[in-house]
Amino acid sequence: MTARRHDRRWFTAAGWRARRRRLYEILERDSARDRWSEWVNLGLIVLIVINVLAAILETVPSLLLKDYALFHAFELLSLIVFASEYALRVWVSVEDPRYRGPQPVRARLRYMLTPVAIIDLLAWLPFVISALFGVNLRTLAILRLLRFVKLVRYSPGMQSLLEVLHRERQSLIACFWLLAAAVLIAASAMYVAEGSVQPDHLGSIPAAMWWAMATVTTVGYGDVYPVTAAGRIIAGITMVTGIVMIALPVGIIATSFVDVIKRRDFIITWGMVARVPLFADLDAAGIGEIHKVLSAHTAQPGEIIARRGDPARSMYFIASGEVVLEFAEETTVLSDGQFFGEMALLHSARRAATARARTRCMLLMLEAEHLADVIRRHPEIGLRVRAMARDEEGPHALSRRADIAGDELKKDEARD
Repeated sequence: MTARRHDRRWFTAAGWRARRRRLYEILERDSARDRWSEWVNLGLIVLIVINVLAAILETVPSLLLKDYALFHAFELLSLIVFASEYALRVWVSVEDPRYRGPQPVRARLRYMLTPVAIIDLLAWLPFVISALFGVNLRTLAILRLLRFVKLVRYSPGMQSLLEVLHRERQSLIACFWLLAAAVLIAASAMYVAEGSVQPDHLGSIPAAMWWAMATVTTVGYGDVYPVTAAGRIIAGITMVTGIVMIALPVGIIATSFVDVIKRRDFIITWGMVARVPLFADLDAAGIGEIHKVLSAHTAQPGEIIARRGDPARSMYFIASGEVVLEFAEETTVLSDGQFFGEMALLHSARRAATARARTRCMLLMLEAEHLADVIRRHPEIGLRVRAMARDEEGPHALSRRADIAGDELKKDEARD
């Protein structure tokens, strides 16, 4: 009876919504440390890379890849996978907070018009059209290489770079117009200076623009070069101007990229600090003060971060990796976004557990003395800390056990 009731629920509207939500978590990696999500995304990445390699090797005539049945079978499998992925992403897009709304059709249309959705569409639709209508286009090999762009979805660094380009689009457009103006002015000047001397290469402004672009970008092919004194002066000025013009957008992108990375790390760290029960009731200014005094530490696998019985002087946030807390009779594994050692900031005590890095870990440390400095500047934080210290029966027993040498450690010392 229970199994039948479960089967009926599986085909209800709520069951479909649950499956849709689960697919969204898998495809968009919405749930941290989801093994299904990791395997699905890894499989898609491998398939994309193999497709790109196949598209490159297909252009080598001696390999005769087009004549191999295995190659055609792999291409058909890729089309099925990419088409299914696209359809599923469109279906689950209503779960995305950016497109969620009262009308699912409109939310899906909004998603389908995004750049990532268009790239997913181009990964398979042209090849289906070619197969249906018998069109054999050489450009399909180039379109197959567009599948490489799909890897942007799986690379946080590339996503940050795209965010930079979007943020600085106005400045980059201004740089482009300055570069275009430099090319136009240099081509016009060279046409006046050497148009009559080299009519084949510099006899018109459009013809001279090829030399100007090669010079401004500092490529310098050498197929066209000035032969008069006036032309060489113009070329020298153009070269120096080109260095400045090229360096300007590079500097803008590099600076903005660093800012985006810092802001992303700041948001992650801010969220970790705000989840600590000790700081849960602090306002933004208070959490900001805590954030300023954090220091970073990288722990290698097997490294002891804190030893059982040692004085507790700091707490730790796990930015990435896993840490094992080894108690006398049990062990506990903590991972990304979790923390331990917060009770060291409340009591002068000894560690009740040994904290050991299970994998390579990026840790953020908050020293008790640094927190004391913050409390001196912001007494309201001190009130929160003292209130937490008076709460001896709080709900965070596991965190407290990680830092206070309580009854268990005292019993061990008595036995020793």
